[in-house]
Amino acid sequence: MTHASAPGVLSFDQLDRYHAEGFLFMEDAVPPDVLGRLRETFDVWTEESRHHDGPYGETIDGRPRFDVEPGHCAEHPGLRRVASPTEVSDDYLAFMRDNIALEATTQVFGPNLRFRESKVNSKLPGTATHLKYHQDLPFGPLTNQDLITVLFLLDDVTDDNGPLEVVPGSHHGPLHDHWHDGVFTGAVSDEVAGRAKDLSVTCVGPAGSAYLLNARLLHGSGPNLSTGPRTLFIVQYHAEDAYPLAPNHLPSIHDGEIVRGRSTNRVRCTEWSIDLPQKPTMASFFAQQADPAPAPTPGTR
Repeated sequence: MTHASAPGVLSFDQLDRYHAEGFLFMEDAVPPDVLGRLRETFDVWTEESRHHDGPYGETIDGRPRFDVEPGHCAEHPGLRRVASPTEVSDDYLAFMRDNIALEATTQVFGPNLRFRESKVNSKLPGTATHLKYHQDLPFGPLTNQDLITVLFLLDDVTDDNGPLEVVPGSHHGPLHDHWHDGVFTGAVSDEVAGRAKDLSVTCVGPAGSAYLLNARLLHGSGPNLSTGPRTLFIVQYHAEDAYPLAPNHLPSIHDGEIVRGRSTNRVRCTEWSIDLPQKPTMASFFAQQADPAPAPTPGTR
């Protein structure tokens, strides 16, 4: 891992905090005009979801692009996931390619970066979606571990509307098993989750701010108990010399695109081991965690 030699958008104190705690809050990460366009686009998708009674649309691997809550209906829409929104929105694509958090990531990993994946996760008022505790790296292992997740807050996030819960410093600990009873559930064990819950802090903030998350950091979130929405645009970037070891569970035509710097045509391998993930068969891991898929055929783990 390389680091910038002088502060850029992040101060040395902020970089030290990120490396110590595994996450970092960034104010004013989304310009107001861009925030407005991203929210308007999601509102259009929400209105469109009223005309569907289940997951719909299609990503490049044939799974639904738009995932909805159980109980979703026209009167109470429950759109909870848009997979690879950069493929269907010029505004999301342009922002993925140029934002202040991307500049901050060059200070963490160095000047050469690739895009990995993106999604919109939303918890509309009165919906029950929650995300079990997990780490991001087991979903998309690379030849090295220089992977970061950026959460852009499209709505105000409060303690009541299902904020992200993270365990500070947990990225220094082990990579936990996300396989249970022969199925990659995308969640840690109940025992690990219980300990994580006791140690977690909430990631709240105004719309337009962002959080940087180390890919080893333990995190999850609860349901939205408020009367307002909680919507995040989530993007992953990684070092240019980190190459995938498994198929992307959120495949995109933009996967692997150089978003900062240049291609070095080199691969960097670090010594670490992990069980490869099982690609979900459902619209999203929200559904996978709630209703795990049947065990894979022999040899797939």
